[in-house]
Amino acid sequence: MRPFEDPGPPADRPRHASESTGRAAPAGLPGHLPAELNRFVGRCAEAAELVGLLAAGRLVTVTGVGGVGKSRLALHTARRLQDRFCDGVWLAELAALRDGRLLDHTVAEALGLAGSSVRPPRSAMLRQLAEREALLVLDGCEHLVEESAELVDALLRHAPGLRVLVTGRRPLEIAGEHVFVLPPLPVGEAVELFAERARAVLAGPPGPGEAVVEVCRRLDGIPLAVELAAGRLRVLSVEQIAHRIGDRFRLLASSSRSALPRHQTLRTAVGWSHELCTAQERLLWARLSVFAGDFDLEAVEYLCSDEDLPADRVLSVLDELVAQSVVVREGAVGAEGQARYRLLETVREYGAGWLAELGETEDLRRRHRDWYLGLATWCELDWFGPRQAEVAGRVEQELPNLRLALEYSLGDPEDAHLGQYLAATLWFYWIGCGRLAEGQHWLDQALAWEGGHAQTRAKALWVSGLASLVRGQVVGALGALHECLELSEAEGDSTAHAYALQMLGCLAVVSDDLPRAKSLLCEALERFRELGELNALVILAQVELAMAHAFDGELETALTLCEEARQLSADSGERWVLSYALYLLAYVHMVRDDAARARELSVQCLTIKREFHDVLGMTIALEHLAPLTAAEDPERSAAMLGAADAGWRVVGARRFGSRHFENIPAACRAHLLASLGERVYEAAYARGRKRGLLAAVDEAVRRASGGPAGPARAVAGSGRTAHGSTGRLPEREDAPGTAQPAVPPPTGRRQAG
Repeated sequence: MRPFEDPGPPADRPRHASESTGRAAPAGLPGHLPAELNRFVGRCAEAAELVGLLAAGRLVTVTGVGGVGKSRLALHTARRLQDRFCDGVWLAELAALRDGRLLDHTVAEALGLAGSSVRPPRSAMLRQLAEREALLVLDGCEHLVEESAELVDALLRHAPGLRVLVTGRRPLEIAGEHVFVLPPLPVGEAVELFAERARAVLAGPPGPGEAVVEVCRRLDGIPLAVELAAGRLRVLSVEQIAHRIGDRFRLLASSSRSALPRHQTLRTAVGWSHELCTAQERLLWARLSVFAGDFDLEAVEYLCSDEDLPADRVLSVLDELVAQSVVVREGAVGAEGQARYRLLETVREYGAGWLAELGETEDLRRRHRDWYLGLATWCELDWFGPRQAEVAGRVEQELPNLRLALEYSLGDPEDAHLGQYLAATLWFYWIGCGRLAEGQHWLDQALAWEGGHAQTRAKALWVSGLASLVRGQVVGALGALHECLELSEAEGDSTAHAYALQMLGCLAVVSDDLPRAKSLLCEALERFRELGELNALVILAQVELAMAHAFDGELETALTLCEEARQLSADSGERWVLSYALYLLAYVHMVRDDAARARELSVQCLTIKREFHDVLGMTIALEHLAPLTAAEDPERSAAMLGAADAGWRVVGARRFGSRHFENIPAACRAHLLASLGERVYEAAYARGRKRGLLAAVDEAVRRASGGPAGPARAVAGSGRTAHGSTGRLPEREDAPGTAQPAVPPPTGRRQAG
C-alpha cells in the first residue's frame, strides 16, 4: 500500500472521472483493496446502479439486512472504479472496531497516514485529502453510526474531490447522502451462487434443480445463507439441506477461519443486528415475528403495543427497525393506501425465537387472530357497496395473515367456533374471487369441530353448501344445507334458515329442477324481506330466481326480475352481483336473437368478473361470448370454448351437469365443427385451452374496449395480481393457509348470515 503524499501545488486535473477530459489515471494507482478470493456472482444491475450513484453524488451508503452482500458489492464496485480516481480507492474495514474513539486512527491507518504526521489523525486526513481525487470505502459502519457520520461529513466538506462509499445496516443520515438499499438475490441468481460455491466442495452438480431452488427460496436469497448452505454439501445432500432448513440457525454454520466472526454462522450474522438494537426495538422485532407475509402500521400498533411499548412509540421504533434493515418496507402501497412492511423469513425466525424466550408467543398469536377476525368482519360488511374492489384487494393482500389466524383458531377445540366464523365470513372472497378450493378446505376443517356455537356453525354450513354447489359437489352441498336447515330450525336462527333455502334453490337451478328452484328462492326472498336483510347475496337470490324463470322459457318475468336486481346493485354501488345480472340479461337477449345487445352485456359482465378474478363468472360469460363471435371469427370462437374448458377445470365442476348450461356451448361447438371442420376446430380449441381462461378474457375485453386490457390476476401461474400480490396456481392446487380475530359476529342487518 502506498500512502498519500503531501499535496504539492494544485494540479489541473479533473475532479472525477465523470468530468474527465480523457486523460488516463496514472499507472500504479495508490489504494488498498483486497483481491477477490472467489467469483462474484450476479448483482449486475445493482453494481451498475451503484456506479451511477457514485457518479452523481459524493456519498453513497449501501444498506441491507445482515448477510445480504453489502461489503462484497461495495468492494466489487470499488474495483471497477479504480482507474477513475487519480489518487486511488481506499478501504477502511470497521467491523472489528469497537471503540468509536479510535475511528479516526483506523481510517487514517487505512489511508497510509499512520505515523507519517505529528498532527492528530483527523487533521492529517483533512490536509492530505483536501486536493485529492479519491474514493474512500468505509465498510461496516452500523455500530459506529454517529462517529462515522461526523467523520464523513468533515471529510466531504474539506475535500471536494473525495467520494465516500459506506456499507452498514443503516444510513448515516447526513446531508448529501444517497441511500442504496440492497435487496436479497432473486431466486435465479441465488441458485447460480449456490452452484458456484458448491463447486468448491463437490466434484459434480449440487443435486436436483428443484431442491436447490427450494433451498434458495426459503433462505430469502440472502447470499451469506446461500453460501453457508452450499458449504454443508460436504456432509449433506441438497435434499437433506432443504429438509433441515426449518432449523436454519443450527444448520448454517461455517468452518471458514477467514470469515468475519459475525459471518461464520447465520445466527451471528442476524444476531449482530439484534445487538445493535435498543430494548424497545428488540421487543418490537420479536413481536413482529407473529405476522405472516406483510403487514401495515395499524396492525402493528394494535398487536405489538403495551406498557413496555406504548402505541405512540410504535411508529418511531418501527422507523428505526426499517432504518437498520431489520424490517423491509415494501415498494408498493397497500390496497387501502397504507405502507406495507415485512420481515425476511430468516429475520422473522430469529425474532420468533426471542418471542418464545419472552413467553409472549401465545398472547401475540391470540391478538393476531383477533385483529384479523375483526378485519374479515369489516370486509364482509364493506363487500356490499362501492368498495368491493378495494375489499377484494385487501383480503388478497392479507391472505397469509388470515390463513395464520384460521390455523391458530382451528388448532384448539375451544376456539373452533372462531375458526368457523372466520372461514364463513370470508365467503365473498372464496366464492367471488376465485378461491373456491381453499375456501372449501378451511370450511371442511372448521366444520369438523362441533364448536359449541350454533349460529356460527349454521353460517359455516350454508357457506360450505354454496362452495360445494359452485364446485359441482351436489352430495356435499345437500348434506351441509340440510344440516343447516335442521340446526337453524332447532335454534330459531331465521337468518341462516333463509340462506340455506337460497342455496338449495340455487342448487335446484343448476340441477335443472326449475319448479323447485322457483319455490325455494321465492320463499328465501320473502324471508329476507321479513328480516330486513339486504346485501349482495340477497340480490343474487333474485338473479337466481330470474335464471330459473329464464331457463323455464319465462323470459319476460326473468327480464323484470333481473332489471330490478341490476337497479338494486347500481343503487348500492355493488358490482359482483351486477355482473351476474348482466350475464343473465345477455342470455335473455341471446335467446331473443338480439346478438348485438347480448354481446355488449356479455363483455360488460366479463369486464367486472375479471376485476374480481371470479373464475366461475368468467367461464360462463366466455361461453356466452363464444357463439356471439362465431360468425365474424370462428377460430377465435373455438379458442374461447377451449379457454372456458380451462376455466371449468379450475372450478372443478363441469357445467354442474345442467343441460341449460350445456346447451349454448354445445350448439356453438356443433356449428363450429360444421363450419371449420374437425381438424381446424380441435386445433383452435386446444390453443385456447393452452392459453387459459384469463388470456381469453383479457383479449375479449381488450377487443371490446379498443385498447389494452388493465392488470388482472393470473388464473394459473405466477405473476403479480391486480392488487399487487403474487399470482396463484389453478384453484385445485391452491395451498391452504392460516388466520383470524376474536370479535363476535356483527349484528348489523347488512351482514350475510
